[in-house]
Amino acid sequence: MGKPTIQQQLVGLQDKLLSFAMMLTENKDDARDLFQETALKALDNEDKFVVDTNFKGWVFTLMRNIFINNYRRMVRNQKILLPGDELYKLNMPTSSAYASPDGALTLKEITRVLDNLEEDIRTPFTMHVSGYKYHEIAENLDLPIGTVKSRIFLARKNLMHSLKDYK
Repeated sequence: MGKPTIQQQLVGLQDKLLSFAMMLTENKDDARDLFQETALKALDNEDKFVVDTNFKGWVFTLMRNIFINNYRRMVRNQKILLPGDELYKLNMPTSSAYASPDGALTLKEITRVLDNLEEDIRTPFTMHVSGYKYHEIAENLDLPIGTVKSRIFLARKNLMHSLKDYK
């Protein structure tokens, strides 16, 4: 009798693969999906498997890599949270600055603080807030990109310090 086929070897490892998938995902449905995706990938890449090597190790490595790739994809697709001090802004409507007289005052205060910044710090910052990328600001102002980044950082730092009462 000849060597078992990849399909037969997969069936023989099914319970162990499902246990490993359950350990990775901690969810029965996700574990089944991961097993199915691994089996499909193993069958699709049957020609890449080298005969007389560790089939079990190859399949478990496939599963682990699929899990890691799926996890990274999921993390990339999630929304980015703001740093701790700014988490309160997540529940605020975007037009809240104009909804109340206090919001208008805050906008006036921000404008006043921006106007008080030195020109060489204010210009890169306002360009960045307007949507320019660092390299575009550097080209327009004929500055090194590191200088642009540090000036934007200084402007943010000054704004945060000046407006700390508005948190």
